[in-house]
Amino acid sequence: MKRKERRPIVVGMSGGVDSSMALVLLKEQGWDPVGVSLKYPVWHDEANCLRENICCSTESFQIAEDVCKTLGVPYHIVDVSRDFEKEVMDYFLGRLRDHKTPNPCVMCNRHLKFKQLLAWASRHHIAHVATGHYAQVRKNPRTRKFELLTSKDAEKDQTYSLSFLSQDQLRRVVFPLGKYTKKEIYLMAAKRGFEIFLKRKQSQDFCFVSGNAMEPFLVKEIGRNEGEVRDDMGHVIGTHQGLHFYTVGQRKGLGFSGGPFFVMGSDIKRNVLRVTRDEKKLLSREVLLSPCNFIGGMPKRSLRVKAKIRYRQAAAPGRLYPLSGNRTRIVFDKPQRAVTPGQFAVLYRKDVCLGGGEIMPLGSKGIA
Repeated sequence: MKRKERRPIVVGMSGGVDSSMALVLLKEQGWDPVGVSLKYPVWHDEANCLRENICCSTESFQIAEDVCKTLGVPYHIVDVSRDFEKEVMDYFLGRLRDHKTPNPCVMCNRHLKFKQLLAWASRHHIAHVATGHYAQVRKNPRTRKFELLTSKDAEKDQTYSLSFLSQDQLRRVVFPLGKYTKKEIYLMAAKRGFEIFLKRKQSQDFCFVSGNAMEPFLVKEIGRNEGEVRDDMGHVIGTHQGLHFYTVGQRKGLGFSGGPFFVMGSDIKRNVLRVTRDEKKLLSREVLLSPCNFIGGMPKRSLRVKAKIRYRQAAAPGRLYPLSGNRTRIVFDKPQRAVTPGQFAVLYRKDVCLGGGEIMPLGSKGIA
């Protein structure tokens, strides 16, 4: 009998434990993997302690290459710096200039990371791409469409940041870690002899600038624009450095006496930051989303969903109402804290991620 031919697959390699163990699993499952690391830009400034992108530094590339070499897998580095600046950094700064709070990971996954990995795979006549994300994909036998499913590890589930992937992307994507927990992946790394990952801390920073360097980065790219800070009674209690430095619900770093205060919103025309001591004033019952991405297609009628309005928040139940022009309205069963324009609400039905949409300010023109 003829031996089954091993199928080639491109594996996005960050140099971390997740992508490395994804590579290991695929090889053990009979795939023929090719490791590919994407090189992103980094903000070159003495204030930026990263100096190099933490997930694609020389050290990370070397680790990725060593893992591939150990497993006898080809390895390549693809410089996507220009595309990253256009698709991710311009988006990030643009939303801040519009006084919204961006989520670059969601946009990066659709418009850069998976786009670039899939393009590289196509150029080399490879059908599939895999990453170390904690998520799952299946083809619905009834609709014949691909679905994005939550992972076994609810704590590490990454469907929120993958919610803007398209049908064309999902049909070619494999997520080997979807049926594992993070603890199981670390145990796998130790068992396979990759102890380096047990000692290496994973970054929580933005990939192009460290958390501590964010303020000087924004000062350089956007500047300062001082204005009044007013409480919910209209009293001036201080001065802000620019509305782009703040986000709804923020408490840390405000430094106004008589607090604690929370950012409630802003008056953009008057350049006024509005704050409150009453957290109840941060609650909202509904949210407007535009643009939206529904992985299986826009719902034709209202339906019950659960929605996350930020990555680390538990999904809250509510009802989705489709609107015209690729827009939706979500009405929650219970008010949600700090609904933030520019962030994403990601929608679920049981273990299926339906997709999501960008949160718009309430009363946005053209949305009813």
